[in-house]
Amino acid sequence: MTNILTATDNILQITLMISFIGIALSLALLLYRVITGPTQPERAVALDAIGINLMGLAGLMSIYLVTTKLNDVILLIGILAFLSTLAIAKYLEKGVIIDRDVD
Repeated sequence: MTNILTATDNILQITLMISFIGIALSLALLLYRVITGPTQPERAVALDAIGINLMGLAGLMSIYLVTTKLNDVILLIGILAFLSTLAIAKYLEKGVIIDRDVD
């Protein structure tokens, strides 16, 4: 029985390390896209994807640390990423984020 638990723990650790490496590589490539993106919408999409990757990184860290305390952090990152995507999209569409004209 302990052999199965040890094998399962080893598989989980290996999977977590592969996932951490994949997300780190993805974040590096997305950061490159944000810096050198040819158009503004591509940069906005890359920023949105960075937010999603940060949520995944926090989720993996929660699994690695065997805690549920990072769930609130994941929700907060998701809300902030959504709001920032909306703000960037509005800025790209109209040129301003807060429209002061109330017609």
